[in-house]
Amino acid sequence: MSETEIKVPNIGDFKDVEVIEVLVSEGQYIKKNDALLTIESDKSSVEIPSNLEGKIKNLKIKVGDKVSEGDLILTLESDSEVKKREVKEKPEIEKVSKNIELIKPEVQEKNFSKNNISNISSASPKARKFARELGVDISQVAGSEKDGRVVEDDIKKFVSSNSKNNVVLKDSTPDKIKNEFEHSDFGEIEIKDIPRVKKLSSKYLTNSWITIPHVTNHDEADITEMESFRSSLTDMYTGEKIKITPLAFIIKALVASLKKFPSFNSSIDEIETGKMTLKKYYHIGIAVDTPNGLMVPKIRNANNKKISMISKELKEVSELCRNLKIDKKELFGGSMTITSLGGIGGSFFTPIINYPEVAILGVGRSEKKQIFMNGKFQTRTMLPISLSYDHRIIDGAEAARFNNDLKENLGKNFAYKLAV
Repeated sequence: MSETEIKVPNIGDFKDVEVIEVLVSEGQYIKKNDALLTIESDKSSVEIPSNLEGKIKNLKIKVGDKVSEGDLILTLESDSEVKKREVKEKPEIEKVSKNIELIKPEVQEKNFSKNNISNISSASPKARKFARELGVDISQVAGSEKDGRVVEDDIKKFVSSNSKNNVVLKDSTPDKIKNEFEHSDFGEIEIKDIPRVKKLSSKYLTNSWITIPHVTNHDEADITEMESFRSSLTDMYTGEKIKITPLAFIIKALVASLKKFPSFNSSIDEIETGKMTLKKYYHIGIAVDTPNGLMVPKIRNANNKKISMISKELKEVSELCRNLKIDKKELFGGSMTITSLGGIGGSFFTPIINYPEVAILGVGRSEKKQIFMNGKFQTRTMLPISLSYDHRIIDGAEAARFNNDLKENLGKNFAYKLAV
């Protein structure tokens, strides 16, 4: 039996170029000029075609390999040998075809994967690169061009359809980089399980980051009067100081802004038709730091509750989360989420939106600053706020106006109006 080798042709001055796709498999029949694999340098992606016709006997290349001119790609069984064996085996094939229903599921799955390979080869390197950047399994994309060729518009439609149905794409994570050395090669290490809560939340965070085009606006709110008012609260009967967390005031201020800007209290349901759900309730999510990971319970109907009640509920739900006793349903169905680092430290950051909400408010630690007001510098207590929003629903101007309204709500005119 005669075999032929197909090697990497002249690829210019490039050496050790990475193989990013293998478009054929062992046992597959290929024709001249069929794409075999795709290599990618720091400048471009290039397909390497076959210069012969026949059946692949041994495939010597896999994704991640580095190749240069002259490296062996595969060995090919000559076309004449393949045809001879096909004639000889034809009766057996016909016999098996009569009992096709007896083929095992795993064999069918293997055959399907080979069909997927041919589907992959019907897309240009540019389209495949675009798919990789979006985390799309291109073998699942239906091509709209001649002979089912996949173009960028097909990939965009596929992503849009999956986003509408709240599906996380199969290859939604970046290509993994293999470590050349083990961590233990450099010193002592310890292997620990990732906490269950963090494992569960990771898929939601990944989905949110992939699905939502995030933008974050940073600003500072003057809470001097609010803090003065908060520290002056006392029980009218006992005279004892009433301790209310600043977060309760922020929740109340946020609800007031959500009433004025209803698009922030919404969720996208059908991106293709432009429909969204506007919520008439005000359930504010609070990111709670627990030993097991971040959890986001809701303060339900915050618009109907006094600040003292909100402060009390914050302590209760936080305790339930830390003891893993919170009802799972209480982690869903929110209007907007607040994540606060004030008790730990830090100023501005870029919080990830809690899908399917469309905005999240990040709060840093307040600090006293010299602010120029009324013709002179004054010492004011300033609160860093970071508003991340879904740019499909909210534009930059609206986000800036929302921040301005929130700052006003936290200012001197609002704090005294709130029922404690």
